[in-house]
Amino acid sequence: CEFACLLYGMLKNQLPEDVVHGIVRGAVEAERKFICEALPCDLIGMNSDLMTKYIEFVADRLLTALGHSKLFGASNPFDWMELISLQGKTNFFEKRVGEYQKAGVMASSNGEEAKGFSLDADF
Repeated sequence: CEFACLLYGMLKNQLPEDVVHGIVRGAVEAERKFICEALPCDLIGMNSDLMTKYIEFVADRLLTALGHSKLFGASNPFDWMELISLQGKTNFFEKRVGEYQKAGVMASSNGEEAKGFSLDADF
């Protein structure tokens, strides 16, 4: 989403704000209908009203990222959602970094490191 918003910001002919607000309003309404059917009974700490507020909050965030004004003025009812969306960073001094490659990507089956890329290797 971040890349798409940055790319949209580079367009010379962007959509007028009322058109963007109409698109987002329609998407929020569709999501609201879905969440009311998917979550018909309240859960502890989560119900369809809070989810609707969260959907409106995310829509406002998207509008801001696109360079448009907020439509709903909603606040985030789920503080813990911010923690879920944070990117994981590894401190080089505290932990061995393992995000660079998947296990076994550059290793052969006999334990030696692969010397090159081949399309006809045996599996």
